[in-house]
Amino acid sequence: MVENACGIICRNDRVGPGLFIMTIEIPSIASQVLPGQFVHLKIPGFDSHILRRPFSVYSIDNATGTMDILYQVVGSGSEFMTTLLPGVSVDLIGPLGRGWQVPEGTQKALLVGGGVGAAPLFMLAQSLQQQGVSVKAVLGAQSKDTLVCEDRYTELLSSSVCYSTDDGSFGHDGFCTPLVEQALAEETFDYLACCGPEPLMKIVVNLVRDTGVCAEISLERRMACGIGACLSCVVETTVGMKRACIDGPVFEASKVVF
Repeated sequence: MVENACGIICRNDRVGPGLFIMTIEIPSIASQVLPGQFVHLKIPGFDSHILRRPFSVYSIDNATGTMDILYQVVGSGSEFMTTLLPGVSVDLIGPLGRGWQVPEGTQKALLVGGGVGAAPLFMLAQSLQQQGVSVKAVLGAQSKDTLVCEDRYTELLSSSVCYSTDDGSFGHDGFCTPLVEQALAEETFDYLACCGPEPLMKIVVNLVRDTGVCAEISLERRMACGIGACLSCVVETTVGMKRACIDGPVFEASKVVF
């Protein structure tokens, strides 16, 4: 059930260049979040911009009623968010959107994340592993400093996760797509989930288009209302225009028109 509730910021830590993780105590929403869903946040004290901001949920801790949001500084709103201190109250609507829809009977899954796109995949990795699904992850970033999800993924998946950096500072030297091609050549997967820059997702989708692998992608769009009324977040698909806020952000990959 979607709720509008106030939470308390517990932490707001810089984890890389222009990258922050905000931990919010908000049990009523955290207890309901499914992998791939997002929350709509009203930035407190940022009066020059009245619209809420959508953020994917990175992880939740049911014991403490908290959720983590990984965000990147890209404008004045996210820049202002970095100044918010522990104890500040934040207004959230959530959980929102269509999360990952893993087909019943899935035995092997490949997760591909680029940059902050690794965050919406983490809860999925946890859920799949808990269900006994064999999970392999490929994560890419610009540099070692921006590969901020590495520790959690390595702890969760151990050797079943591989990394790439554009500058070669960690893992494979270059883009992560060759690692995806290698994984698909070496193993047969029932399911693929991808989140990251659209050029990356387009390449990954094309790699599995004729293989029979069920593939989903999570799209990022600017949103105003977050509940499907304003039509500001439309996505072109083979079955018409869809709204990322309620029909997504996770879509069946073969139906998205890039």
